[in-house]
Amino acid sequence: MTSRFTIATLAATAVLTALTVASPADAAAKQANHAHPVEATAPRDAGEPIMAIVSIKSQQVTIYDADGWILRAPVSTGIKGRETPAGVFAVVEKDKDHHSNLYDDAWMPNMERITWSGIALHGGPLPGYAASHGCIRMPYDFAENLFGKTQIGMRVIIAPNDAEPVAFSDPKLFVPNADALAAAPARAETLARAAAEAAKTADEAKFGATAAAREAAAAPAAVRKLEALKTRTDAELVFAEKMLAAAKTDQDKARAEDLQQKASAKAADLGTQLEAVKADAKTKLDAAAAAKDALKAAEAKRTKTAAAARDAKLALEPVSVFISRATKKLYVRRGFASTIEIPIAIRDPDKPIGTHVFTAVARADSGLRWTAVTIDTGDDAKDALDRIAIPQDVLDRIAPTAAPHSSIIISDEPPNREQNYRTEFVVVLNNQPQGGLAIRKPASDMVARGNDWGGYGYGNNYGYGDARQYGSPYGGASYYYPRW
Repeated sequence: MTSRFTIATLAATAVLTALTVASPADAAAKQANHAHPVEATAPRDAGEPIMAIVSIKSQQVTIYDADGWILRAPVSTGIKGRETPAGVFAVVEKDKDHHSNLYDDAWMPNMERITWSGIALHGGPLPGYAASHGCIRMPYDFAENLFGKTQIGMRVIIAPNDAEPVAFSDPKLFVPNADALAAAPARAETLARAAAEAAKTADEAKFGATAAAREAAAAPAAVRKLEALKTRTDAELVFAEKMLAAAKTDQDKARAEDLQQKASAKAADLGTQLEAVKADAKTKLDAAAAAKDALKAAEAKRTKTAAAARDAKLALEPVSVFISRATKKLYVRRGFASTIEIPIAIRDPDKPIGTHVFTAVARADSGLRWTAVTIDTGDDAKDALDRIAIPQDVLDRIAPTAAPHSSIIISDEPPNREQNYRTEFVVVLNNQPQGGLAIRKPASDMVARGNDWGGYGYGNNYGYGDARQYGSPYGGASYYYPRW
């Protein structure tokens, strides 16, 4: 097993190294970088990783838990023309043994994807300078260790320069409500049952409406058939009456009277049947209309209860808020699901605000303990937050159940094209090179394979579920990517 691993590692190193041709600018950057980062582990018990910060300048990744850094390692980011994009991302998929189908089946072990088009953290060769095609290569053993600790949704911040989270407090940050937090699980369970029952009722109503519509559709044919028979019998009766009036002999008269009596009885009987069939048809048509109305009401209730159940379940997830100066909008996501998008006022909207990530790292006596990371020029973190006024109705919806790992991103940038229904917020700094992102097709090229989720992908009858539970043993879905 060790031999196989060594051979695979050497092969992957050869392939990825061969792909890298350092430009003069890259070589100059390499020569200028005298202090190479080294792997390190904090001398304390580590908690769950909350964020990873990659410094392109220092070619280093640092992993943080609620109390500070826990792991550090050198990295190799993208070469000139294929630069690793600076910005704010999150882990969207994990693959223990990934192979590239864009770069000659190159081995990318312990891959943690941060864009669906192919930017990821993974194990790889580290020459001591930027050398990848956009990904963030880490030492093989470090990548393996990290892979076993991280979760889907962990924040990944790629900074042009060195950055680190600093303790931060401000009255504008979310303060959860203890009663709302305590009631949230039971509320989610109750609304889930209500949604399931509403879905069952809607399915039954659909079956009933279909059956009623089928019967109602057949009723007019029965009416038309009897109407045709009645018309023919009425004509026979008229003919018999004419024969009776024209009869010259007793024998002709008797024959005509017999025909008249039979036609008259038949016409009367058909008239009775026709009235009954018309009444039955009306009953069936009324029943079909009532069933249609019941179905409409049941579907409306299904939609309403599903939305309520979805929101209640998402309320158990950390809340993420993104405020963009470019679009002048506030966006809210929970569990990768978009829940709110509204216009928002930003003081001095023409003045740069920078890019800042505020993260709730742990519970505290007053509610939550926060940190702030700034990765772009503009205001400092406090001044940026002061320029924002989150509407009270939005705060009322999201703050009471805000939990650790909740975050607020404030940026000059708009949402990036990589952001979709299966990502956290993706914010890319447009004043930094993005070659590694530009060479990849947008995430819309992703082709799903082998899942039965539908829509957002929660995998149940009423459209919601746990966004962190995907199809692979490591939290990733089974997807095929034509370009990476």
